[in-house]
Amino acid sequence: MGSALALAIDVDQLVRTFSFRKGKGQKGKGQKGGSEITALGGVDLTVEPGEVRGLLGPNGAGKTTLVKILSTVLLPTSGHVRVFGHDVVDSTDWVRQHIGVVFGGERGLYGRLSARRNLEYWAALYRLGHAGGRVRVDELLNQFGLREFADTPVDRLSRGMKQRVHLARGLLSRPELLFLDEPTIGMDPVAAREFHRLFAQLRADQTTILLTTHDMAEAELLCDQVTLIDHGQVLGTESPHEVGRWITTYERVEAQITDPDLMASIKEVPGVAGIEPLDDGWVRINTNDEKAVSVVLQLIVQTGIIALRVEKPSLAEVYLELIGERGMAI
Repeated sequence: MGSALALAIDVDQLVRTFSFRKGKGQKGKGQKGGSEITALGGVDLTVEPGEVRGLLGPNGAGKTTLVKILSTVLLPTSGHVRVFGHDVVDSTDWVRQHIGVVFGGERGLYGRLSARRNLEYWAALYRLGHAGGRVRVDELLNQFGLREFADTPVDRLSRGMKQRVHLARGLLSRPELLFLDEPTIGMDPVAAREFHRLFAQLRADQTTILLTTHDMAEAELLCDQVTLIDHGQVLGTESPHEVGRWITTYERVEAQITDPDLMASIKEVPGVAGIEPLDDGWVRINTNDEKAVSVVLQLIVQTGIIALRVEKPSLAEVYLELIGERGMAI
């Protein structure tokens, strides 16, 4: 077991680069005719035991690379990565015994084998023993509602049922830390909603979970905190329900304004990002500075307008402001 005082995840100045060789006759950047891509550029990340942390970012942000390093699949180029106080490079075997990994999509299952046989195969790889493995497989088949489909080939299961098998596989060894890498990718809305219901079961035993996704709504629903990452850089970490500083920065005022002079004055306020028309003569005043809202309100109230409201943007809208629309799903 890990130390009671150790962080579940402790990442310090993690860098991971990939080098590519150019074909014969091609000129490229970097040494020896090759090129180098920095997937992670000095990432710092800490996660407490028992926490559900979301790792959010568009496709190509570095999420999966980080998970592969944490799960000992990739080596870091530089920096330090520890799981419950154990270095992923120096204590690889210990780390592998205390983690579980669930990838999205179809990876990791054998379609011609039944759900039961898939789980028994992985139980053998985890060295759970014949008797112990069968007991654990039966427990998970019951826990995830797979008993009725236990002897059905995985290829014949729905995507939602396949994901249940994925989750059961990831929990076979009773991991202290579970990585869920884009677990709902490719799912239809019904299957994704079913996964979200199952997620409550994953939290019941205080397992630490790192959930990578580019779906802001999913992170807002499932996570204790979210860490935003893009281009291999961590932008920040906040509670999905209390992103106070970011939310305040992008607050907007809505009001019924017809006076062109007032509109012109509002546009000149520092931190006003723009004004957009709404229905019934209302306009929305978007801001990108937390001080702008109070100034705008003073200008409006001084003219006698009382039909107004202040709105807070959703976490998804804040994310779009910070990162843009590249690869974002809402």
